[in-house]
Amino acid sequence: MADVSLKEAALIVGVVAACYWNSLFCGFVFDDVSAILDNKDLHPSTPLRNLFQNDFWGTPMSEVTGVVGRAELLSSIFFLAAFLSYTKSKGPDNTIVWTPIAVTVFLVAVATLCKEQGITVVGICCVYEVFIAQGYTLPALLDTALQILRGKGSIPFSMLQTLLKLIVLMFSTLLLVVVRVQVIQSQLPVFTRFDNPAAVSPSPARQLTFNYLLPVNAWLLLNPSELCCDWTMGTIPLVESLLDVRNIATLTFFCFLGSLMVFSLRYPGDSSKTVLMALCLIVLPFIPASNLFFPVGFVVAERVLYVPSMGFCILVAHGWKKLSNKSVLRKISWVCLAAVLFTHALKTLHRNWDWESEYTLFMSALKVNKNNAKLWNNVGHALENEKNFERALQFFIQATQVQPDDIGAHMNVGRTYKNLNKTKEAEESYMIAKSLMPQIIPGKKYAARVAPNHLNVYINLANLIRANESRLEEADQLYRQAISMRPDFKQAYISRGELLLKMNKPLKAKEAYLRALELDRTNADLWYNLAIVYIELKDPTEALKNFNRALELNPAHKLALFNSALLMQESGDARLRPEAKQRLLHYVKEEPQDSNGYFNLGMLAMDDKKDMEAEAWMKKAIRLQPNFRSALFNLALLYSQTGKELMALPVLEDLLRYYPDHTKGLILKGDILMNQKKDIVGAKKCFEKILELDPNNVQGKHNLCVVYFEEKDLIKAEKCLVETLALAPNEEYIQRHLNIVRSKIASLGAMEQSSLPSDGTAATAAKKNSFQNLKEAKSEKTTTQSTADNKEHSKNKKPTEKSSVDKETPKKSTKEIKDIEKKRVAALKRLEEIERILNGE
Repeated sequence: MADVSLKEAALIVGVVAACYWNSLFCGFVFDDVSAILDNKDLHPSTPLRNLFQNDFWGTPMSEVTGVVGRAELLSSIFFLAAFLSYTKSKGPDNTIVWTPIAVTVFLVAVATLCKEQGITVVGICCVYEVFIAQGYTLPALLDTALQILRGKGSIPFSMLQTLLKLIVLMFSTLLLVVVRVQVIQSQLPVFTRFDNPAAVSPSPARQLTFNYLLPVNAWLLLNPSELCCDWTMGTIPLVESLLDVRNIATLTFFCFLGSLMVFSLRYPGDSSKTVLMALCLIVLPFIPASNLFFPVGFVVAERVLYVPSMGFCILVAHGWKKLSNKSVLRKISWVCLAAVLFTHALKTLHRNWDWESEYTLFMSALKVNKNNAKLWNNVGHALENEKNFERALQFFIQATQVQPDDIGAHMNVGRTYKNLNKTKEAEESYMIAKSLMPQIIPGKKYAARVAPNHLNVYINLANLIRANESRLEEADQLYRQAISMRPDFKQAYISRGELLLKMNKPLKAKEAYLRALELDRTNADLWYNLAIVYIELKDPTEALKNFNRALELNPAHKLALFNSALLMQESGDARLRPEAKQRLLHYVKEEPQDSNGYFNLGMLAMDDKKDMEAEAWMKKAIRLQPNFRSALFNLALLYSQTGKELMALPVLEDLLRYYPDHTKGLILKGDILMNQKKDIVGAKKCFEKILELDPNNVQGKHNLCVVYFEEKDLIKAEKCLVETLALAPNEEYIQRHLNIVRSKIASLGAMEQSSLPSDGTAATAAKKNSFQNLKEAKSEKTTTQSTADNKEHSKNKKPTEKSSVDKETPKKSTKEIKDIEKKRVAALKRLEEIERILNGE
């Protein structure tokens, strides 16, 4: 092993930093999104053991897990560390030093956890031990073996030492393989023909193509000018015949590789040993990705060349050293080296900018290869994420033209049409994708391998057609078909549960969600959905338990925070209000622009009689949403019940400007105009507007009768009350108030007949007194009607006893009147809250 000076190390670090500095300005793209941003294993709440049970993407390794899944860079670090540790296992007089071997085994395990090809360092250690540390050549090794087999000699002690070390290495490797096989439950990875077309091709196309991929990878090492982030699908056409001209490249590659192997194994000397170790670094780490033992999920992948590139660099450096030692070629060799370093540095800087965003990355790939439908799809996805659906659609359609049988491409077209509100075209695209799926044969077990994301065609199509109320059963059939194809398809159960709720089948929806929870009990959304089911089943206790479970798994689950707070608020249990408030405060922290959060904080404050706090929350909700119906009404109601009726009027004006037919707003406005501003005309307009909207509105009709009384039109008031009584014949207070009006009419008639023309004072005084008594009756009548009307709708409020409002008005104290007024406005507030809940505001 060569020693590296501090200056040389600093030079290497400086060159690398100069080549890659611009990559710091790039974002997370391509696999970074799945491996980092969306990987649940990186969440603080995820148990550490999941890192050993799941692959690099956070997917359980017992499921659709690929061979390539761990970071090449991290694996390479432990790969090299394991090899360097093993080089120290040879002691004086060829003795064995066991500590470096133990460290090597540990580092091999770590390298394998990072990426499966890390295990190949064991093969490199074996080659190093036999041909470098012990100094054997292949002829010498064969000669020794023949002598032993013929009985002409014994096994040398050094060879026994070597065998012992190799056995330890091989045994530890076997253990790692066994553990890995147990983790994947003895199943090979599942890939589609789109990932690796050659893997599902017949002979000899499969063998010819796999062999041709070797010179393709070698050419990428030699000339990395055209790089592509994805080499799947139709990137490299199949080699289907022996007459294909590309077979010449395959033959040339094997001839060159064979000559290097013969040179390195047959001849002694430092040069052959260098070439041998370089070949080991090139060949052995590449074997897991070579398709020789099992299929992989790609055609070519530049990332798997990272460790082999180390061996390639050793070959280049060794060749350059040979040339530079010759005086005739020394200057030329230095010029060539400088040119190689300069051009590769420029290429690296330029390539880094390709990774700036997903759009730039996939567009650069399309410049290299236009036959890969996946690249067209990925550009479409990048544009879709930017909400540029029109351009995204062009790329998705191009993907279907490049690969007409690509199910995912047709799904992308359908989804984009849906985003463009072209439902007919979306359904047609989904139907094409569905027709490309393997068909289930009745009576036979479904055993075809299907990519899980392709099953989403059933989900997407069902989600599209269930918007049509007449096609709900058809949508349910699609969900059940997806489940029959893959019983552990969690999303199908979730979507079906939502549909069953829409179909008013909460018990079946509950079964669907419980089945999904058997597959994934750590999914907060599932617990939330189950809570919604229990609300539909009128079981708020169980609903709250499931909301709490969702929040245990995801404390920032916004919907669970909001709806559980509503459930606590609507329960009427004052003990739950502090927790409801905390959840709403958490919700508005997560969703600061959602006016609903502030509104419900205001409602909680009103329940707790914290009027100033309630006013502040309501105002904030209205600032965010000026036409917030419930917030406007309840703020006006708050002002009304706290003696700020005149402040309520401008709020009601805003409410009625947005919602001219808001009946309760008109009633409250008319009440304030009549009782506070003494604006009989304005109040009359409010009540008349109510009757225009609903001629049978008892409350509006009754209050209009009161206005007639205020206008001293007793005959019209009587007629109005008769009509109101016909609408609500069982309302005793209407009959009582009608009797009062009739008695006043009779009293006035008697006074007018008995009074003398010269003495009008008594008649006038009596008339004034009669109208004053009627105003008192009117006041009683207004309060009684408001309370009675709201009491009908206030489901969570205890009914008010009628004895409290049937007393004669002159006998009421100021406190009693205030209590009645508070009950009236409280009932109005509860009525508005119920309406808000029913309207989904």
